[in-house]
Amino acid sequence: MNTTEQIRQGRTVLGIEFGSTRIKAVLVDEENRPIASGSHDWENRYENNIWTYSLEDIWGGLRDCYGSLKEDVEQKYGVCLKRVGAIGFSAMMHGYMPFDEKGELLTPFRTWRNNITAQASEELTALFQHPIPQRWSIAHLYQAILNGEEHVSRIRFMTTLEGYIHWMLTGRKALGVGEASGMFPIDAGTKDYHKKMLDQFDCLVADRGFPWKIGEILPEVLVAGQEAGRLTKEGAKLLDPSGELEAGIPLCPPEGDAGTGMTATNSVSPRTGNVSAGTSVFAMIVLEKELSKVHPEIDLVTTPSGDPVAMVHSNNCTSDLNAWVGLFREFAQLMGLEPDMNDLYGKLYRKALSGDADCGGLLAYCYFSGEHITGFEEGRPLFVRSPESRFNLANFMRAHLFTSLGALKVGLDILSKEEQVRIDKILGHGGLFKTEGVGQRILAAAMNTPVSVMKTAGEGGAWGIALLAAYMLHKEDGESLADYLNRHVFRGEEGVRMEPDPADVAGFETFIESYKKGLMIERAAVESGIWK
Repeated sequence: MNTTEQIRQGRTVLGIEFGSTRIKAVLVDEENRPIASGSHDWENRYENNIWTYSLEDIWGGLRDCYGSLKEDVEQKYGVCLKRVGAIGFSAMMHGYMPFDEKGELLTPFRTWRNNITAQASEELTALFQHPIPQRWSIAHLYQAILNGEEHVSRIRFMTTLEGYIHWMLTGRKALGVGEASGMFPIDAGTKDYHKKMLDQFDCLVADRGFPWKIGEILPEVLVAGQEAGRLTKEGAKLLDPSGELEAGIPLCPPEGDAGTGMTATNSVSPRTGNVSAGTSVFAMIVLEKELSKVHPEIDLVTTPSGDPVAMVHSNNCTSDLNAWVGLFREFAQLMGLEPDMNDLYGKLYRKALSGDADCGGLLAYCYFSGEHITGFEEGRPLFVRSPESRFNLANFMRAHLFTSLGALKVGLDILSKEEQVRIDKILGHGGLFKTEGVGQRILAAAMNTPVSVMKTAGEGGAWGIALLAAYMLHKEDGESLADYLNRHVFRGEEGVRMEPDPADVAGFETFIESYKKGLMIERAAVESGIWK
């Protein structure tokens, strides 16, 4: 059956992901190949000391993204998109969206980027003996309790961004287990919220007199392959105001961008892992066994199927790097040139490869926001050098590429050097890897591990959630997600593999020691009060 007929008959699958700077939609055919796409650019706001997106941003962005996909389908195939076989929604992980009994949002959406829950994170980690990162929903809830915020007593449901979208479109309050594991700890045996920890939390806040228990206000937990509801008539109109999209389409469990990244890189089996590097950067390593102790720098989450994963998440990656590239573009324009941005990125990134292995003594911090791995609630982007540093363009770019993975390396070193976690393969995906061979080489140096990049990894999380929707729709009885991906999607595709260069590895080790010592400079910049 050709593509046009698949679209007409509703045999395609739609995935939509809300990233930090772009909402992207991907339509895939029966072979799981992308056949059309749409997008909407957006940006978070910093309002009243909170990183947030408004509800108007969310719904306006979703409709514009879907509309551009629909237009792409019509232009390419001459068909109006009216139905699909399944839909999946994904978004940036975790955060805090509490609702009252009328379904009204009680506070502005608090995104993953907010490092404002340090006290709650520390106390809950000690109580549960399980790492509770600052961006997790339960940390935000408990911090609101500690702060005495009035809205807490009126909460009747709390969820994450994709859980909210899914609820509005289907009426079902559900999350995929991977994203749910970033709301509240998951029991690996039951693949549901950890019962003992639910009871511990209820006891912790019992004297507050809230009219809810924690288990009553969390979303239902579902694993990959389960149906998570169907598109209602009202939901279809929210997504497609024209009224042309049909109701009744099944939806897979909504997942976070960590789960879709694992899926899009075929990294859902033990001893596999992936690194997603864009506005933020995170590594997901599927574990063979539990870690020996609690590490606040390491999150314990799950795959979309509920298998245990060690996650290292850094809030900051390419934002500062992008700002510097923008500055070089301004200079080029001043000189009467109008460079293509892809070409400019490529030239500057490749220039970094000719720099000194240790960046020539240059040091940078890409902290646009706080960084929990290194203990910062706020950030200040910085570039520092000594009079003796070898200051040239190659070392400048190399230092900014290295520092984009600096906080991540601090966390990864705990897994590799302290916990002796073994990794057979790492897949890289995201904007850092667009220039062939550069981000891949830098990551291989940071991890001292071979790194592969797949051609399909550029499709990103929207493709990953589309694959999870396709798995729900097409899986055979007893077929695991890993088996489905191996047989029907990747078919032995391992990507282009790059071994770590020993000189790069040694250079990164030198750089990271300076990075850790120089954190006092970052601290002084934050505490100086100059930029308040």
